[in-house]
Amino acid sequence: MNDESQGANNSGAASAGPDATLAGIARLSHFGLIRFSGDDAQAFLHGQLSCDVNALQPWQALYGSYNTAKGRMLASFLLWRDDTGYVMQLPRVLCEAIRKRLSMYVLRSKVKAFDVSENYVLLGIAGTTAEMLLRPLFDNIPSTTLAMSTTAGAHLLRLDATRFEIMADPQSGDEIRSTLIACGVPISEAAWDWTNIQAGIPFITPATQDQFVPQMANLDLINGVSFTKGCYPGQEIVARMHYLGKLKQRMYLADITGPDVPQPGDKLYSADTGEQATGMIVNAAPSPAGGYAALAVMHIASFNGGEVRLKSSDGPLLKFVALPYKIPS
Repeated sequence: MNDESQGANNSGAASAGPDATLAGIARLSHFGLIRFSGDDAQAFLHGQLSCDVNALQPWQALYGSYNTAKGRMLASFLLWRDDTGYVMQLPRVLCEAIRKRLSMYVLRSKVKAFDVSENYVLLGIAGTTAEMLLRPLFDNIPSTTLAMSTTAGAHLLRLDATRFEIMADPQSGDEIRSTLIACGVPISEAAWDWTNIQAGIPFITPATQDQFVPQMANLDLINGVSFTKGCYPGQEIVARMHYLGKLKQRMYLADITGPDVPQPGDKLYSADTGEQATGMIVNAAPSPAGGYAALAVMHIASFNGGEVRLKSSDGPLLKFVALPYKIPS
């Protein structure tokens, strides 16, 4: 077994780059927002999503997925609850299609779903000095993971020890960004994606829709799947895989070097599967140290059994790196 990916926090997981002494500030325009409101919003979402929406308290967030009836993910997301309802954050390219699909099942429920991506500025702040940088702007810095606080015109969400997100109205968001950049450093969307990859947080994109049951992408390891709630699309298959121990694939973190730029949906190959692909890339981003970092779903046997390569049996080698959470053996 390759012990590198079992447990052990990755010390660079939330760094904005090689120099973690400066917090990195990214404008997250590649993410979109769907707002759900109405008297039945909680019950509706609880019956559609993999996560335990009923347990989500105000000013808290959690990860989750929206699946097909066969249990395959159409989207993975971050969902939070504020004083007016629920907000789902997911790749912007999927927002409208997911909003429309969910809206088809509202029927007589008192629920409204709106794409509010244009109504807010999303900012990501990463680095060991991120909290210090935010203190002058927010009276209350959340102390626990996936907790939120609010101030005039903006919400602050702690993602982990050294990463935060801000959702603000456009005017407040631009002002906050200017203030933060004065003491930090601007980073790209791709650099922010690298921090999500290092944290082991997958986001489904068009290239990977309908490919993975949530556990394959480790959603169960980040509290994105509830095995005690009632029915939701794909629940029977997701639960069967959990209780009967039939899971054959998991998601791993890897560094990749070579001329090829890894892309979501790129296939992976290993000697134990021959000409048949053993898995695929979920997300990838340039690494500050060179090359690329990637989250890759593959057969557990291939991970344990030897070399895994990108695109072909003689393609670039995946060098596995520790995730910040333990993968069951």
